[in-house]
Amino acid sequence: MFTVELADQTDFDGWRHSARALALAGIEPAQVRWTVKGAQSDDLFDAAASALPEPRDNADLTVPRPFIERLQTIMHHSDDDRFAFMYRLLLRVSQEADLLKVLSDLDVQRLERMEKAIRRDAHKMHAFVRFRKVAVGGKDRFVAWFEPDHYIAEREADFFVKRFAGMNWTIMTPWRTIDWDGERLTIAPGARKEDAPSADAAEDLWRTYFSSIFNPARLKVKAMQAEMPKKYWRNLPEAPLIPALIASAGRRAENMVESAPTSAAPHHSRIQQRYWEGRQTMTEITDASSLDDLRKMADGCTRCPLYRDATQTVFGEGPENAEIIFVGEQPGDQEDLAGAPFVGPAGKVFDDTLAQVGIDRQRVYVTNAVKHFKFVPRGKRRLHQKPNGGEVQACRWWLDREIALIKPKLVVALGATALTALYGKTLPVTKNRRQVLRNDADLKIFVTVHPSFLLRIPDAETAARERRLFAEDLAALRDLMAA
Repeated sequence: MFTVELADQTDFDGWRHSARALALAGIEPAQVRWTVKGAQSDDLFDAAASALPEPRDNADLTVPRPFIERLQTIMHHSDDDRFAFMYRLLLRVSQEADLLKVLSDLDVQRLERMEKAIRRDAHKMHAFVRFRKVAVGGKDRFVAWFEPDHYIAEREADFFVKRFAGMNWTIMTPWRTIDWDGERLTIAPGARKEDAPSADAAEDLWRTYFSSIFNPARLKVKAMQAEMPKKYWRNLPEAPLIPALIASAGRRAENMVESAPTSAAPHHSRIQQRYWEGRQTMTEITDASSLDDLRKMADGCTRCPLYRDATQTVFGEGPENAEIIFVGEQPGDQEDLAGAPFVGPAGKVFDDTLAQVGIDRQRVYVTNAVKHFKFVPRGKRRLHQKPNGGEVQACRWWLDREIALIKPKLVVALGATALTALYGKTLPVTKNRRQVLRNDADLKIFVTVHPSFLLRIPDAETAARERRLFAEDLAALRDLMAA
């Protein structure tokens, strides 16, 4: 039996050095006992650390670097058996190259659970650390007490250094204390809760702010308790307010509904009034032989109820001889006010991606399946609502005539609503992405996502990947047109 003593609970370098030596010597996991210096043990037969064995002749140990990084993450887990588990997994990965791809393997599942637990604990630390101001040596210092489930304090120190670089702060945990003086980070032993300040003068102000931003309409108690378990409440200055806020949420939500605005903001109404005063009605032009005629006809469109609340019709833009028509869902808030398609945030993503792959926006025609903005008012904001099937069908009259006048070689469906309008029935975008479909009229339809989808992705890594995929879609479209 070999006994390995690590310097502390997250001594990864010590574990890695010992694990490599043991593995090269062919030592099985059951022959190794892992201990931590100074840690209490229930083992009645504690032994001193063993000398590491010599490697076998021609022994080799190779594992992927990402796997080592994953081991370094779970080193911070509080599971006392993690050192032995990490060693067993190290041996298995060195012998089974594709082991980590076998998601049904129990060790792989355990690794993922431990990684998830570390990420979740780090998220909780980022969210629930509450600093209290104290005077130290005549200077302000901000001190917090936090009780993570795992040994993550030192691991997450850089996050707090970057976020609070201009403050002098200390975060105490039972295992480690991290201290930042504005220039240098210091790691010290753990502390007791009694060592942290209990309150400061700013907490009344914070509780007032927390009460004012609490949104009863979005309250889901079970989800809240899942994201903010009660174990953290005792360290949060706003915690005493939570039961009363939950109890009053129903009545407050009803009051919000009753007081919600029923009309557009004044500047929207002024734009709408100017638009309707200057428009040409559909009866003034009965036959559209050009896009300009069709646009004038659409100015007075009342084919569905959306015209009543929208500021104006947002018709398509682009040359009448365009080889490509891009079709989105509907205008957004900025498009509704400007009277032009794809000029808001999604339009910027669209323009940037076209430029990136070498497609000239001035040579393509851009329009929407629905020409009026559908929304619900929320205070001073107008929140997008997806058009229903009847609204899409009513507006298809205009889309069909745009396509008939332009006669493009290809029409691009940006998202599900556009694909439904063009193809005539609902199809999944993901399954048909980057494919060319033909509808009953033999129209060629290239399928991709709507650029607004890219703006709704909260995770930065996923958002970057989806933007790359969108650019690849448009690059494939460019190559298709050049063929």
